[in-house]
Order: sequence, then structure tokens, then C-alpha cells
Amino acid sequence: MSTTDSVHPPPRSDYGELVREIRRRGLLHPRPDYYLRLGALDVGCLAALVLALVALRDSWWAVALAPAFAVVSTQIAFLSHDAAHRQVVRGRRATMVACLVLGNMLNGLSYGWWVAKHDAHHAHPNDPATDPDVAPGAFVFDPAQAGDRAGAAAWMTRHQAVLFFPLLTLEAFNLRVEGARALLRTGFRNRSVEAVLLVGHVALYLGLVISTLTWVQGLVFVVVHQALFGVYLGCSFAPSHKGMPVPTAVQSADPLLRQVVCSRNIRGGPFLDLALGGLNLQIEHHLFPSMPRPNLRLAQPIVRRHCQERDIPYAEATLVASYGSGLRHLRQVGTALRLRTGTAGGSRPGCDR
Repeated sequence: MSTTDSVHPPPRSDYGELVREIRRRGLLHPRPDYYLRLGALDVGCLAALVLALVALRDSWWAVALAPAFAVVSTQIAFLSHDAAHRQVVRGRRATMVACLVLGNMLNGLSYGWWVAKHDAHHAHPNDPATDPDVAPGAFVFDPAQAGDRAGAAAWMTRHQAVLFFPLLTLEAFNLRVEGARALLRTGFRNRSVEAVLLVGHVALYLGLVISTLTWVQGLVFVVVHQALFGVYLGCSFAPSHKGMPVPTAVQSADPLLRQVVCSRNIRGGPFLDLALGGLNLQIEHHLFPSMPRPNLRLAQPIVRRHCQERDIPYAEATLVASYGSGLRHLRQVGTALRLRTGTAGGSRPGCDR
């Protein structure tokens, strides 16, 4: 326990009381009607784009469809995210089938690797010891970790705030590489099924591109599609936690405080809910991961009021402000490395103070 915890004990969260209120209002009940419509829309848009690509064969107008493919790919990824949290269907086998189809077959992303990584993030968000989303990689969120960087890695960390958006163009490629590497590890469940579906995705994707575009057009199409796919994904997940504090030891022991103090909601309406796949309501999503996406908006005033009545910080910001907070923290970490001061004058991982 830190000194701050001893002098200023955290407020009572009364998490059980909040859960009972949410359940009483039926907000944890499945919404199959919503997901049937959303799934039909996503698959229908993908089919329409494929037909348009075929109709515009060997035309540069076909390459102009790449941004639309990136949008649909990301929306399918959001649907796969919801399915993995059992928001779409509750059964384990049905959930796995849905995620294998949406993730592996349609997007070429390993379901088994991603769900393990994402579950670890949900268990202890922003914890540098256990949350893979703040582990050092292309970006570093902890000044102490930045001090260990050298060479090209150190140069990237010093300039990571400037490189943030450009490097997101590689995120889709990175997710595929990490998923493929995970398949090579011993003990990976459903390895054969996932491998077949991932290879099938690559074969279908490249087959479509090769059969409808010249090699130059195809190369441009793939680069634009995958780059924008990565940017869209990164820009959707990043606002939720980057620039937010790490829970203290006492806060981490409380199921509500652990999720709320390091999460941020993004202000907006129904269009933002669709554009960000419900990730803009991150506080409610982290408190109730299995809550169907359309119910998050209904739960928000309940959760906000519950936190306000107990003096629990409930962070909200505009989308632009959230990016600014994250970039400022990345710049702080880079500055700490440049000055070689370690953690002195810096902030905790993911924190912008």
C-alpha cells in the first residue's frame, strides 16, 4: 500500500450495489436482434464491396474502394470483439464459432491469441506488470521501461509521440504477425482450426486482389487497405486508457475502482457509438464486459451517478482531447529518456498528470 493509500483511503465503491441495479434494469440481457442486424449490415457491406471490386476489374477506381474495405474490416473486428465478450451469444462453443468466422476467416486475426491478450488487459488495465497493452514494444508508456531502451528502439521512444499515428499504419500487420507467432507455441488451443482459417483468409484475400487488379493496383490496394485498417483500429482503442493513471494497490483490489480510475469515456452520440464500436463507453464496458453494446449507453447515467455519489473519478473527454492526453504522455516518456532521468519527474504508465 502506498502512502497515498494510507493517508487518503479510496472511497467505498459499493460495486455489488451497482451490479444489482444494472441487473434489475435488465441491461445484461442479450440483444440478439441488434447483433443480427449489425452482422447482416457488416457482411452485406463486405459482399457489396467485393462485387464492386469485381465489377471495376483492372480499374484504378477499384483501388479507391480500399478505404471502404478498411472501414468494413474494422466494423467486423468490433463485432468479433463483442462476440468474444459473449455479448452476441452466451454459449462457449457458439462464441468460439462466431469469433473464428469473424476474426480468423473474415479478418485474418487469430481469435485464440487475441482473446487471451484482451482478457489480460481487462483483468488489470494499465498495470505494467500484467496488462499487455502497456507492455514495451513499438511504444513505451513507462519512463522506467524507457530507460532500458538503446539504439533504434531508444530513438523511436524519444520520438514516439510524433510517430504514433504513422506507426498505426502497421498495426494490422502487427496483429497478424503476433497471431501467427502464437500459433507456433505449444499448448495453443484449436491450433489446426485457426491455422486453416488464417491460411484460408490469406488465400481468399490475395485471390480476390490478384483476380481483379493489376499487380501495381493490387499492391496499392493492399497497402492502403491494411494501413487504414490499422489506423482505424488503433484510433478506436487508444482513447480509452492512454493518458490515464495506473490504479494504486488498494484501488486494484476493488473490482469497480480497478476499472474506473484508469478508463475514459469519449463524449458523443449514436454515430460515435457505431464508429468506435461502443469502445467510447469504456468505463461501462470494463465494468460489465458481457453487456451488449447498445445497452452501454443505457447504463452510462447509472454508472456515472453511482460514481459521483461516492466521489469516484468518472473521466470523460472529447475524442480530440483524449488523443491529446495520450500524445502528451508519450512525449513525457520520450523526454524522460532524452534527459536520462528514469522515472524522476515522470508519471506512472499510461498516466498524464
